[in-house]
Amino acid sequence: MIPPVEDPGRALASSERPPLGDALQIAVRSKKSLAREYAEAVLIALALALLIRTFFIQAYMIPSGSMEPTLLIGDHILVSKMAYGIRLPDSIFGLKIGGLPLGRYLLHLGDIHRGDVIVFVHPQERDKDLIKRVIGLPGDRVQIKSGRVWVNGRPISDPHAHLEVPDAQRFEVPRDNFGFMDASGAIVGPLEVPAGRLFVMGDNRDHSDDSRYWGFANQNDVEGRALVIYWSLADDAGGPLPIRWSRLGTSLGG
Repeated sequence: MIPPVEDPGRALASSERPPLGDALQIAVRSKKSLAREYAEAVLIALALALLIRTFFIQAYMIPSGSMEPTLLIGDHILVSKMAYGIRLPDSIFGLKIGGLPLGRYLLHLGDIHRGDVIVFVHPQERDKDLIKRVIGLPGDRVQIKSGRVWVNGRPISDPHAHLEVPDAQRFEVPRDNFGFMDASGAIVGPLEVPAGRLFVMGDNRDHSDDSRYWGFANQNDVEGRALVIYWSLADDAGGPLPIRWSRLGTSLGG
């Protein structure tokens, strides 16, 4: 006669209480295991957040009016870090590690286009990021005449430009007139954008610190392309919360 198969539930269950010492050891192990699980979860979450922020997408807040009216002070935007390729950050937790190509692209996935709104490292103040619009690409010949931008011998279609100064008052260099200067300092023609560089400007042309003042941006310093406004706050928005509802979800082109 075949004996009945023992019920696994009954086989694993026990009504006997473990000795007090064993119970304390089990409790301590359980607490350690729980703490370890939380710690591992936090570390994994931080690693994923760092990975996403470094290589995929990052949020920025606009602190100045140099891109008005496209971007207003208090706009919060998302920037695609993969738009142009895979780029290592300039530092890892603020540290420069020798042997790593920090601040350089490991792989190029897309081209920068004229009109793109990009975030890049300031050419002179390396601890700051800037956001500007690409006006000139490598090889382009750029000149500004009375506030109007000319590229390769023709005035460009410039629907994003915001100009406040009257045409009759446009004489300042380099704000209103920019180009190649001769030995006397007179502008004699366009300035060619070197290989690997970009000529960038803020949309708020009369109030933007850009390539007219500090030169060309380095393509290796481009951290990503602006995608969309996901949040916007302003003191003058009215209501219980200073939210600019109409700006939420606004695409930034490209």
